[in-house]
Amino acid sequence: MRIFRFINDSAIGRRFFVRFAAAATVAAMPLTTLAEPMQGLAMVGEPALQPGFTHLPYVNPNAPKGGQIRFGEPGSFDSMNAWIIKGNPVFFGILDGQVTESLMYRSIDEPFTLYGLLAESIETDDDRTWVEFTLRPEARFSDGSPVTIEDVMWSYQTLGTQGHPRYRSAWDKVAKMEQTGPNKLRLTFSEPDRELALLMGMRPILQKAQWQGKDFSASGLMAPIGSGPYVIDKVDPGRAITLRRNPDYWGRDLAINQGRNNVDTIRYDYFGDNSAMFQAFKAGDLNVWRELNSVKWQTEFDFPAAQQGKVVKSDIPHQRPSGIMGLVMNTRNPIFADWRVRQAMIEAFNFQFISKTLTGGNDPRITSYFANSDLAMRPGPAEGTVRDLLEPFAGDLLPGTMEGYTFPQGSDTALDRKAMRRALKLLAEAGWTVQDGMLKNKDGQPFTFEILLNQSGSAMRTASETQQIVNIYVESLRNLGVQPRVTLLDSAQYVERKNNYQFDMTWYERGLSLSPGNEQRLYWGHQGVTQPGTLNWMGMNSPAAEAMIDKMVNARSPENFNAATRALDRVLTAGRYVIPVSFSPVSHLAHAASLKYPDTVPVYGDWPGFLPEVWWSDAK
Repeated sequence: MRIFRFINDSAIGRRFFVRFAAAATVAAMPLTTLAEPMQGLAMVGEPALQPGFTHLPYVNPNAPKGGQIRFGEPGSFDSMNAWIIKGNPVFFGILDGQVTESLMYRSIDEPFTLYGLLAESIETDDDRTWVEFTLRPEARFSDGSPVTIEDVMWSYQTLGTQGHPRYRSAWDKVAKMEQTGPNKLRLTFSEPDRELALLMGMRPILQKAQWQGKDFSASGLMAPIGSGPYVIDKVDPGRAITLRRNPDYWGRDLAINQGRNNVDTIRYDYFGDNSAMFQAFKAGDLNVWRELNSVKWQTEFDFPAAQQGKVVKSDIPHQRPSGIMGLVMNTRNPIFADWRVRQAMIEAFNFQFISKTLTGGNDPRITSYFANSDLAMRPGPAEGTVRDLLEPFAGDLLPGTMEGYTFPQGSDTALDRKAMRRALKLLAEAGWTVQDGMLKNKDGQPFTFEILLNQSGSAMRTASETQQIVNIYVESLRNLGVQPRVTLLDSAQYVERKNNYQFDMTWYERGLSLSPGNEQRLYWGHQGVTQPGTLNWMGMNSPAAEAMIDKMVNARSPENFNAATRALDRVLTAGRYVIPVSFSPVSHLAHAASLKYPDTVPVYGDWPGFLPEVWWSDAK
């Protein structure tokens, strides 16, 4: 049995310990020996930071405190309960890590390593069949009350049974939860899964007393009490949220927090659409803007504030996967259940022309879900361990999974005749032919579907950009005798329909990390075919995909982990569920010149944990 322990990683530098239980036996009693100190837990390998570290490598430990950051968010909100599926809640990231905290904190300069936050120590056996956390006795909620084991256990139980589906899959694998000491909590798992020890350390811890007598599963505007560095100062329902830095924050001296949480005020303003939000940024009402269109990045940032040097542009590189972004097809609709139809829809999407028209063709196309990283599937046939992993499922895999699959690049002209011929051939094989100018089946039923869009846009694309992409695509589909309906809904209506998978095709974005694991089941697992609120919008049900996820979460070496992820990437990509667009390996951030960030950029780049966490305001 191997036990990892870290004790109080505060800036005043207390010692860290790790203990290993040896297999040797003396007089039938186990012998325990000390090993090198360790203060964190990694998914694969060992944590990068050594015992006694004073701050994270991507922060400025001497960053000044003060000032404010104002962000814009598209849409609106009617609930402050971001941990359930009901309502139209605030963006989860507004609360997570700023108002609420977890037992452990994730470094964004490592693929998947956690260091202690609310937890003083973590222990687990070599197979990670259980995990035990020791809570810091000094941990406090913002109202001054202590964070207790009772709060932790209540949070885990409540989130796992009444919370958003993102919490439930891991909770379902907890066989037993028990208090093992005044500040100790142990979770025993019901099945092999080496990632669970880390996942349980990342659950938000809520204050049990605040929710007594209240229905946790109901949406509402009650401001949650957390233990984080910020408190909710003001809520203007549907319009704005203001966070204020807590001067009495219990964890301000921890090493993990040095150089973080620097600004005094963080405000999030909500806008009807991205265009209004950009105008507010140009006027100085917001002071951060993420630009996702490379043409606009070059041409639309010459407004007066930029000319005067009050606004500057920063390119933040990253090494994370491209993820997937584009139009997703809902296979719950029988017309999209046939892979040949989905491939035909992909052929009709003239990527080269669309990219050139809208973004100047500057950004590369997404070639697979884990493109831009070492986790991406390799070109050509599957080989070695990847092939061995997929071989048991070969009979059920779609064409291209084993042989290799690539998305068509399209043509630089509006009409890609070769692609249209390929699409018509596939549609005919699937039973759809053009009759009297319309695509129909043998019974004369027309091929028709709805493209559902959010009029507030998305996290990665403005509403006008997605509308332009869809408009060009619709024109292309007419060449196949297809005329889809395009429906724009307000944010609340859109959320309700997508949570219940009431769409045929819609805009889809899924960021992926360098440490994919159990969350992949939420994205692609079979339970999402019927369970509302998951991210399996395409409705896929693939035993091969879920088997690869099992291999990923139980891998003990980087080689085996990479092979399992590359195999999953093949299953997803050849599944032909999403019509992908382009991505940028660099984040384009325009911001007030007074806002600064450290010289050292983490591996994940502009990712949760970077902005606003490690930025600061320099009034000079």
